[in-house]
Amino acid sequence: MKRTTTAFLGTSVLALVAAASLGTGSASAHPSPAGRGADRTVTLSAQLDELNGSGASGTATATVRNQNIQNIDVHAHGLTPDAPHAQHIHYGQEALNECPTLALDDNNDGRINTVEGIPAYGPVVVSLNTTGDTTPASFLDVTRFPVSDDGSYHYSRDNIAFTRVAGTGYTGGGGTAKQIADSIREGEGVLVIHGVDYNGNGIYDFEGAGASELDPNLPAEATDPAVCGVLKVDN
Repeated sequence: MKRTTTAFLGTSVLALVAAASLGTGSASAHPSPAGRGADRTVTLSAQLDELNGSGASGTATATVRNQNIQNIDVHAHGLTPDAPHAQHIHYGQEALNECPTLALDDNNDGRINTVEGIPAYGPVVVSLNTTGDTTPASFLDVTRFPVSDDGSYHYSRDNIAFTRVAGTGYTGGGGTAKQIADSIREGEGVLVIHGVDYNGNGIYDFEGAGASELDPNLPAEATDPAVCGVLKVDN
């Protein structure tokens, strides 16, 4: 399959990701953040380390105030060259809110796919697109994610609003923008970049790892996580 430049978005896929986060039974539940001044401005940073032997790495910084990401910058390198890379902030009230390890490789195929990683990093709460909608509804709209230039990209975007996200594990039908923003501000958000060229042929195809668990019409190379880092509070 040639590099995908077509949006691959489906409500059924979104439902799958949300349902997977609720069905894990993993992780100890996190108490709702006390707030510690919900209107305070917090700077978060993450060291992005490789997953699935991608060889990729990077850094991210974000400034969060109220229910808004005032600015976020992502610098990544070592990615699949000249290919789109979906990137998101993940969070789940019942997730570990950390990067996954091969201990979550349920089918023992030697790699972590997106759904297998959900007990660790939780469902998508923000899509880090270059333009337009940044809600989880856009989590696989590849036409609006960064494309690596020779394996690297520098992403920056301002004024990203948190929104209500169902399936984030809060009791009583929660998952409000305020609850999620408070949790991210407490240092529990996980930034994940997807896209791994397993067979090294320069494109996302089915030869490397078969079909994606999110959509059988997509190669797993396009959706598997490549790098991950926790957005921690700067001291």
